[in-house]
Amino acid sequence: MTIPAGVSNREGEAIGGRDTELTQFLEQAGIDSRTGTAALEVDGVLQHWRRRVNKRELGAAALAAFGLDDEIDLAQLDVMMAIWAPASAFGGDDETEEVMVATIATRLRIDPSRASRVVSDLIARGLARRTASQRDARRTLVELTDPGTAIIEAVRRFKFLILGEFLSGWSEEELALFVPLFERFAAWTEEAGPIGRTRFPEEIKAIAEQLAKDPDTT
Repeated sequence: MTIPAGVSNREGEAIGGRDTELTQFLEQAGIDSRTGTAALEVDGVLQHWRRRVNKRELGAAALAAFGLDDEIDLAQLDVMMAIWAPASAFGGDDETEEVMVATIATRLRIDPSRASRVVSDLIARGLARRTASQRDARRTLVELTDPGTAIIEAVRRFKFLILGEFLSGWSEEELALFVPLFERFAAWTEEAGPIGRTRFPEEIKAIAEQLAKDPDTT
């Protein structure tokens, strides 16, 4: 199999060796070694964080702390948050956005049919309800009931107790530096998809051509 530049399949090869090849590939594309090394380090942290976030440890801990872990699962909690939270929490700008099942599916990037099933389950549990839109009577909206809202507010208070306790150990200078940089990085991730093809078309084309030479990939 032909392997694109910066990629290796040698068994037992040290991670450092693969990273060296990758930083060399990045240098050829115009990204200096300092930046390339930083990108690898950031990716390592993100991969670790992603695994922890996927386990939803804080959400699970909050539900357990309030004795709700046998009644509400994390998928239901996600939908409840998507119903309750303003659009800005999901990257939108319209603070007055009406929440429909389609809105929930878009916010959580799940199939509308799945969103509909979870909403129906929450309604059956008395945690959500359907209402008519005041803007357009043809629209059916979803909102939390008082018990549903109380659960979301309790989970948020739990989360921010933990996050606040952690950040309280940071200096004022560290917080002042971290927050805007983190916002800047998060904004970049929203636009990252098309960057490869627009910024590095030749490199992407070369990698694709190398992959195409391998009959096992077709």
